[in-house]
Amino acid sequence: MERQRTLGAYRAIDLSMFALILIVFESLIVHASNVWFSAEAWSVSSVAAVTAIVMIRWGPWGALHAMLGGIVFALCSHGTLRQFAIYGLGNLLCLTALPLIRRWGWERIRNVSWMNLLYSALVLLGMQAGRGLVSILLGTAPVIALGFITTDVLSYVFTMLIVWIASRMDGMLEDQKHYLARVNEPRDPEGGVR
Repeated sequence: MERQRTLGAYRAIDLSMFALILIVFESLIVHASNVWFSAEAWSVSSVAAVTAIVMIRWGPWGALHAMLGGIVFALCSHGTLRQFAIYGLGNLLCLTALPLIRRWGWERIRNVSWMNLLYSALVLLGMQAGRGLVSILLGTAPVIALGFITTDVLSYVFTMLIVWIASRMDGMLEDQKHYLARVNEPRDPEGGVR
């Protein structure tokens, strides 16, 4: 007899896979920007895209990926303790996008392009604003803190594109409780739902 996983076990596996994806891609991106593009005044990040997807799938559990992404960025950049705080804690402000999921519903965010793009942009804007606020609390001048937004503009395009692509993949940008119920619905031999 086949043993079924619990929802908690499935969630742990899913969150771990997205954490691994985040760690690998963010590490590669930071390495590339430090080695190949070190003279450039811009950056790009995968953290907001992964976090936006996880927040649709699991809600507030996306906070783990937001914080992890900030820690990975600071670690790969050989950051100071201050930078760990700015990126790790600052990224948590992306959770301000959670009410959009509740208000609009994940289905509309997945299916309505402008909602998808706006949701993606707001997740990143929350991260950037959070980094700026944490840096101001740690003594950075507000004008300098604005750099957290202006140097990360390409991440908007990257985040919106990745989340939009995810919305086109079955089950990827879907509340996972709903997804599990949908794929486990009993089917009759002709392929219809019983």
